[in-house]
Amino acid sequence: MSNDTAPSERSGAGTGGDADAPDGEVVDAGRVGHDAETDEPDAEGPEDGGRRRGRSLRTFVRDVVIILVAAVVISFLIKTFLVRSFYIPSESMEPTLEINDRIIVNQLTPDLMPIEHGDIVVFKDPGGWLVPQPEPEQNPVVGFFDWLLSIVGLTAPDSNDHLIKRVIGLPGDTVACCNEFGQLTVNGVPLDEPYLQLPADVTKVSSDDFEVTVPEDSLWVMGDNRYNSADSRYNRDKPGNGFVPFENVVGRAILISWPIDRWTWLDNYPLVFAGVEDDRATPEPSSAPAPTGS
Repeated sequence: MSNDTAPSERSGAGTGGDADAPDGEVVDAGRVGHDAETDEPDAEGPEDGGRRRGRSLRTFVRDVVIILVAAVVISFLIKTFLVRSFYIPSESMEPTLEINDRIIVNQLTPDLMPIEHGDIVVFKDPGGWLVPQPEPEQNPVVGFFDWLLSIVGLTAPDSNDHLIKRVIGLPGDTVACCNEFGQLTVNGVPLDEPYLQLPADVTKVSSDDFEVTVPEDSLWVMGDNRYNSADSRYNRDKPGNGFVPFENVVGRAILISWPIDRWTWLDNYPLVFAGVEDDRATPEPSSAPAPTGS
């Protein structure tokens, strides 16, 4: 008796080939752009190449626009909530800061990061510290770009509306000048201030004697250029009695960013103020009049 063997069946699904192809021949159905019989690439006309180049150009332009918009948005958020740039218009903080220096200000202070003795802070005018100045005339084109750059924090057109000083007294501190050596004292602790600029042959750190106790939520600030700084000492007849409310503080200056040869981190000299917190009193409420709405 003869044994008949059934012919094997090919399945395209199992081999990846064509079910109708003859034995031993597998047609690759996944090859794109080739003719199954001739295995030659499809011819591409000039119109197809032009459309492809057009799509590539549109994709490139779209990607550039997305990147630029994202950069502006991110810069705006950073400038609004994290850091901001200011320039220095006066000599009141020399030698630490010179005229036209650009600084980076950390805006997390004081809301999220506490202010410390020796910090250099930027703050809004508490009232009457700055002499009103007329708006300078500006070319409209220059004004537009200045405004545009200010959005991302690269310029600071409102720098003249702010002040910058060093924090000497925190709430509860008693700040006095001067002891027998011409030094400033905070809570009775004399300060040896290496950052000061004084006139030649002068050792007294302030031409005026004073003694104040800083109220709550306020600061006593002074310029490093002590004999050329209209700071807390000279604004005691103004609203706030020379103290700067916390709410007026924009942030803490942390870095000189321009010019490049003056690039440096700004120090708050913790050793200068070591021990001043030991005898700090409980701060009294501020005696400044409450603001009235219109």
